[in-house]
Amino acid sequence: QVELVESGGGLVQPGDSVTLSCAVSGLKFADYAVGWVRQTPRKERKVVAAVGWSGSPTYYLYSVEGRFTISRDDAKDMMYLEMNSLKPEDTGIYYCAAASSFGSFVNSDLDGLRNINYWGKGTLVTVSS
Repeated sequence: QVELVESGGGLVQPGDSVTLSCAVSGLKFADYAVGWVRQTPRKERKVVAAVGWSGSPTYYLYSVEGRFTISRDDAKDMMYLEMNSLKPEDTGIYYCAAASSFGSFVNSDLDGLRNINYWGKGTLVTVSS
């Protein structure tokens, strides 16, 4: 059974940093592109970051580029999202996800999220003063 479990969310203040973690089991992690999808309070879901096999290439939503860093540790079947200089607009439920193709993340604005194969249950990050 494939399972992705996020951790690290919580209430943080603007300007803070936090790193989310995701533990993956039930699949050959190294064979999948992985990413983070954010659901805003408006219930809109967008890919905020993604990374291909072995850590390259990477993709970032423009609004987080330069502030967020996605990484993966294939030896531990873990993925991470380092978030710096957090803004209230970053508030949302962050889902870790896996797909057989990096393009499933990159092309999600056109194709939707249907090609992302596996999802965690999400962790809530609330950025508020």
